Amino acid sequence: MKTKIDWWLFGAILPISAVGLVTMHSFTDGTTYASHQFIGIIVAVIAFFGLSLIDMRVLRSTTISVILFCISFLSLGALTLLGKVSHGAQSWFSFGEFSFQPADFAKLALIIILAKYFSRRHIEIANVRHILVSGLYTFVFFVFVLMHPDIGSAMIIFFIWLGMVMVSGISKRHLFGMMALAIVSFILLWNFGFADYQRDRIKSFINPLADIRGAGYNAYQSMVAVGSGELFGKGVGYGTQSRLKFLPEYQTDFIFAAFAEEWGFVGVIILFSLYGVIIWRIIVNATRGATNFEILYGAGVAVFFIVHIAVNVGMNIHLLPVTGTPLPFMSYGGTHLLIEFSALGILMAMRRYQRPIHKSEAKNEFIGPQ
Repeated sequence: MKTKIDWWLFGAILPISAVGLVTMHSFTDGTTYASHQFIGIIVAVIAFFGLSLIDMRVLRSTTISVILFCISFLSLGALTLLGKVSHGAQSWFSFGEFSFQPADFAKLALIIILAKYFSRRHIEIANVRHILVSGLYTFVFFVFVLMHPDIGSAMIIFFIWLGMVMVSGISKRHLFGMMALAIVSFILLWNFGFADYQRDRIKSFINPLADIRGAGYNAYQSMVAVGSGELFGKGVGYGTQSRLKFLPEYQTDFIFAAFAEEWGFVGVIILFSLYGVIIWRIIVNATRGATNFEILYGAGVAVFFIVHIAVNVGMNIHLLPVTGTPLPFMSYGGTHLLIEFSALGILMAMRRYQRPIHKSEAKNEFIGPQ
């Protein structure tokens, strides 16, 4: 069976992954971050090409959606008993030197579940009942992730749902209703859901200089690193904020700041251009989907990457609170790499049957058998 890879897409991913490795290696001498990341990239690329060979029409099955929901539900629930605590969050299963974050899998599972749900109800999507039902699926994942607590992944899950609901054809009236609901939810979370350190992170967003040695330290040092890169950067291996350990979590949350310090404004523009190519190719492939399922899946994947990039860069330049959201293809971590490449590998598999389907087949797909 032949693959049908979008080489523009894959060609944009490789330099981002490579520059992430270079940046990581330049300030992690004596550690295994770069070598582990390289192995993670190799495994993720294999998954990308392997999944591109599978007939992904099987994902339209309700059974598959139920299985994915149950796996995500059980794995997120098991974290409470078996999860590893790191930086105040119990978000990983630890297997020796390697770890797995179920929240990343839940994000991809949610995209598939929502694509399945909305593809069969696109004609009556204006009915608010379908917004509420899809919101219930999302709410289950959102609550479990927030309990651990992982506010960054919870935000991503919420925005995946919001983006896919908007693409599926929601009315403006319902959109305003959701915005009001989101505001009320945030107020409730602030008073009853967020831990003290999470409130401190949000407060530091308003004025990081008020507590530079405490909650605002990460955001302040990140801004210093980004600004010190100036036009052309300090050069690979010469980023003082990273090498002198002033910049925390420089291999994960703040790798963008470390990159900007070494590569400068020009390097950042090139990086954003490569991300732009990735988003463009995802959207192009989504619009050519054989059915609404493929179109909605592609839209969900586009939202997934857009939100990850926006949140990570936003917290690096102090436009958003620090939430621990990784930068796609660059931040250290095997789980998010595997999910990112897998999501795109599934999209590549869908390229092999990009064609109009027969009218009777479309009726059965979207409306259900009569």
